[in-house]
Amino acid sequence: MKKITILFFLFSVCSFSQKVDLSYYLPNENYNAAIPKPKDIIGHELGEWHVTHDKLVQYMTALAKVSDRISIENRGETFEGRPLILLTITSPENHKNLEKIKQNHIAATNDATIDISNHPIVVNQGFSIHGNEASGSNAALAIAYYLAASDTESTKELLKNTIILFDPSFNPDGLQRFSYWANSNKNKHINPDPNDREYHEVWPGGRTNHYQFDMNRDWLPAQLPESKARLKTFHDWLPNILTDHHEMGSNSSFFFQPGIPSRTNPLTPQINQDLTREIGNYHAKAFDKIGSLYYSEESFDDFYYGKGSTFPDINGSIGILFEQASSRGHAQETENGILTFPFTIRNQVTAAFSTLEAAKNMRIKILKYQQDFYAESRKTFEKKALVFGDEKDAAKTFHLAEVLKRQQISIHEVASDFSQNGKNFKKGYSYVVPMNQKNHRLLKAMFTVQTTFKDSLFYDISAWTFNHAFGVDFAENLPLSKAGKEITELSLKKGMVSKQSDYGYLMPWNEFYAPKALNAILQKGLRAKVAMKNFTNETNNYDYGTIFIPVQNQVLNSSEIFQFLSEISSESAINIYGVSSGLNDGIDLGSENFAAIKTPKVAMLVGDGISGNDSGEIWHLFDQRFEMALTRLDLSYFSRVDISKYTHIIIPSSSNIGKNEEEKLKTWLMNGGILIGYKNTAKWLANSKFINLEFEAPKRDSIKNVSFENRSLQSGAQVIGGAIFEAKVDRSHPINFGYKNDKIALFRNSTLFIKPDKISYNNPIQYTSNPLLNGYISKENAKVIPNTIPFKAQRLGSGRVLVFTDNTNFRGFWFGTNKLLMNAVFFGSEM
Repeated sequence: MKKITILFFLFSVCSFSQKVDLSYYLPNENYNAAIPKPKDIIGHELGEWHVTHDKLVQYMTALAKVSDRISIENRGETFEGRPLILLTITSPENHKNLEKIKQNHIAATNDATIDISNHPIVVNQGFSIHGNEASGSNAALAIAYYLAASDTESTKELLKNTIILFDPSFNPDGLQRFSYWANSNKNKHINPDPNDREYHEVWPGGRTNHYQFDMNRDWLPAQLPESKARLKTFHDWLPNILTDHHEMGSNSSFFFQPGIPSRTNPLTPQINQDLTREIGNYHAKAFDKIGSLYYSEESFDDFYYGKGSTFPDINGSIGILFEQASSRGHAQETENGILTFPFTIRNQVTAAFSTLEAAKNMRIKILKYQQDFYAESRKTFEKKALVFGDEKDAAKTFHLAEVLKRQQISIHEVASDFSQNGKNFKKGYSYVVPMNQKNHRLLKAMFTVQTTFKDSLFYDISAWTFNHAFGVDFAENLPLSKAGKEITELSLKKGMVSKQSDYGYLMPWNEFYAPKALNAILQKGLRAKVAMKNFTNETNNYDYGTIFIPVQNQVLNSSEIFQFLSEISSESAINIYGVSSGLNDGIDLGSENFAAIKTPKVAMLVGDGISGNDSGEIWHLFDQRFEMALTRLDLSYFSRVDISKYTHIIIPSSSNIGKNEEEKLKTWLMNGGILIGYKNTAKWLANSKFINLEFEAPKRDSIKNVSFENRSLQSGAQVIGGAIFEAKVDRSHPINFGYKNDKIALFRNSTLFIKPDKISYNNPIQYTSNPLLNGYISKENAKVIPNTIPFKAQRLGSGRVLVFTDNTNFRGFWFGTNKLLMNAVFFGSEM
């Protein structure tokens, strides 16, 4: 397809205040009168108001009741309890034979000799994964109505040859949040002034889900309930095309893929991009017909496989991103005139229909591509395996295995315990993954390492290797003989208390859920201490960070403590060991090298000026993973809050703290508080004299003869968009308690470089001299990062200031560094 560079945008001829009906969005055809129109169910014309998620579900349910072309299912719930519905739309005849059609479709991906010429094509259409990009989900109303009600032979032929998996709202919680904002701030006489409150939703906005996650980054790690539901649909059906309807800046037009060719992941076959480009011809023709401006191949990319438009590409499907200029409300002044909400909906409807038109006409070609993808994949099978695990942390390893299982990747027990590259891989703590399996390309994408790139710009992160993310030991190119029995039902190792004791209990800090257990112990009113040194008790070796719970002088008696710890160990999947004596080889249990742990009461600053994603990920970690209370204090009322009752305050990335808040925090710190700052907050803390930090300022890469046209590329190339780096750790320092290795993989997407302290023990985490493990970094940044430090602890009065240059909780799947934050919470006073 000739690269599209049309430079004219034609908006709706309607005045922004003129009402429209379905005829504005749909072809002038005959429609089945028995099928309800959206207005009949939701009570208003499409585009007159933003549809709420409950009304969206109500309409889709009504369609399924009366149309023999539509079935509906609820695949689960969001964090806020909203249903994750899916419509299957096809001909009545196909509905009668749907399971057989699915079986035949999947069979063709396993056998290249199967004739696919009569198979229906499978199209997965999904809308508004960013809840405040609402034109997609609103368009879903018109699209679903049309597919149910259109009486033309063309529509009947389409449905005969197509299975449409229709997800009207990828993000129900975000859509509901945004619809409330847009509707509650709507004027009777629409005011298109971009300064009006309607177009400036309050923090954190409707883009994200309940815990403020960007769900269009979760297709690969699949940590969220919404993602798990849609992944199951994807792998059950293996759709040939998956479309992902988004919005972008109001002054833009409409984008459809391909994206920028040089930024396509090298694991994606070229034919995938060729077919995407061919499908693009259908979009162009459809938009030409209605006079809407569009473009392609100039923005976005297909590199990170965690996005809805890219994840299909590594699975034999074709992912397509749509981006519509956003009205952000009901009508807004833009550089191109008044952009109305109905206009944005119509463009999304148009793209959905052009996709189906392409699918109908390219059906055999696209089905054959998918069949060939898996046939070629089988030719590249390697009779080898990889292994991952952590001999002291079964839970963290289990959760990585969970991700692989969700992605339909087969995992096995280790046949027997073995060592590789100095690491021990034990049964129950490790998993072997053969490379000779159907989804080995996806498996390779999850663990591949790349440090050289065609392009230096990325729309998203450039690295995500899962062994680094989960902080597990890893080895590859192993013989298949290392694999034991395949695991069909994955289960987390059960925790237990070894025996009842009248003296005390020892709880190693290595397991992922040890913080959850410790918090429960402290909340119960039990005293606990942390070991500042290694020791041996009754032949068992205990590492830095081991928790000691004495039996005497507690609020529970001996039997009650045993019963309580038995419950906690089971719930937290950890082992706790009863001991008979306090006499150890090394520090004894009564030693002053066991430091008392105070019950934490943690708060976090949120609101305008605070990173929504970062704060949401911290909230999720506390609330979902460790079941710890976290009080969120909005900056809008922080000055009126008595913060003396909080032991810790976390400030996610921010540079927007006022002078009054600054003084209040300093007073609290001087009186013994522990302040934990992330990313830009570290710079603010240094500038405000909370902590002494010196920063390294990297030079810009010198690129000669940069044209005016490419000036933005030069500055963009200096950014670390998301890469992984190796640091050495001092395991005796409390920030590193629970880590068994002397190296750690850290995710970084900032260019904040802190110079190391002259005293070595003040640098408990320090980048190595050659730290890049995976991803892109500019040459000048690469010169600066070696030996800098990503963490710093310092006293201020009776308090402590702890800073991290980067997010330790990235996107909810960076399990390997979650414990750094927990260590800062429980052991910060010892740093």
